[in-house]
Amino acid sequence: MNIWVDADACPKAIKTIICKAAERKRIPTVFVANHFVSVPPSTVISSVQVAQGFDVADDTIIARMQKHDLVITADIPLAAAVIDNDGIALNPRGTLYDKENIKEALRRRANAEYRRDLGQPSGGPPALDKKIVQKFANGLDRILARVPSKP
Repeated sequence: MNIWVDADACPKAIKTIICKAAERKRIPTVFVANHFVSVPPSTVISSVQVAQGFDVADDTIIARMQKHDLVITADIPLAAAVIDNDGIALNPRGTLYDKENIKEALRRRANAEYRRDLGQPSGGPPALDKKIVQKFANGLDRILARVPSKP
């Protein structure tokens, strides 16, 4: 298993949890973004800066990921593509996507986009707080518990 992080908007608290888990489990982890992403010195953690452009980071992740890789993203269409490619998609807020709940997430996203197009404010997700960060950490731990640690 590898971990791929859609790092364009990854919160710092979530990045810290990912890096600690990657080091602890010795899992290759790549932060992909269209800007420079600083990562701690590590033999398992790296970053890839891609060109500017719509979905360039997403397309890079999909092209490089393999079956059963974990992708951490808040991007619903990317999460859907990950699932379609037999990967694991985890939202930075702790939601683990699967073939069933991704359909509903795509519907909610399309509905919110439609409302925005009509000029109706849709708000956004609540601010990241300790409870949400803990939910993400717990979700990540559940996924990584199935992966044997490497020396």
